[in-house]
Amino acid sequence: MSADAFAPNIIGFFCNWCSYTAADLAGVSRKKYPPTVRVIRVMCSSRVDPHMVVTAFVGGADAVLVAGCHPGDCHYVTGNYRTRRRFALLQSMFESLGLGTERIKLAWIGASEGSIVADVIGGLTETVNRIGPNPTRQAMFL
Repeated sequence: MSADAFAPNIIGFFCNWCSYTAADLAGVSRKKYPPTVRVIRVMCSSRVDPHMVVTAFVGGADAVLVAGCHPGDCHYVTGNYRTRRRFALLQSMFESLGLGTERIKLAWIGASEGSIVADVIGGLTETVNRIGPNPTRQAMFL
C-alpha cells in the first residue's frame, strides 16, 4: 500500500447483547470483511450519545456505525427506540453541517446474524471508499 492510499477508519458502537455477539459469531465463523472498523462495545445502542459520534469524527473517523438489537428485542425494553430517535437527529445535524448522511449508519443486527455484520461493514467500507476521507479531518490536520 502506498503512502497516498486511503484506508477508511470506521468506529463501530455495538450493543453488548446482540450486535457485539454477532460480530463475535462472524469472527468465529470466519466471515470475510474488511478490517476497517474499530468496535467499541456498549451495553445498549441507546448509550451512544450524539457527543460520542461527533467526538469520533473530530478524532479522525471517516464514518461511524451504530449497531443494536432489532426493535422490540432490546434487552433494555425501549433502548433501541431511543437510539432510532437520536439517530434521526444525528442525520439531520450531519446534513445541516454539510457532511451528508452517508458517513453515519444505524444497523439492527441480531445475535445470530454474523453474516449481516460482515455485509454491513463491507457496505459501509465501500461507501467510505467512494466518498473519500472525512473532510473535517483534512481541514484540521492541514
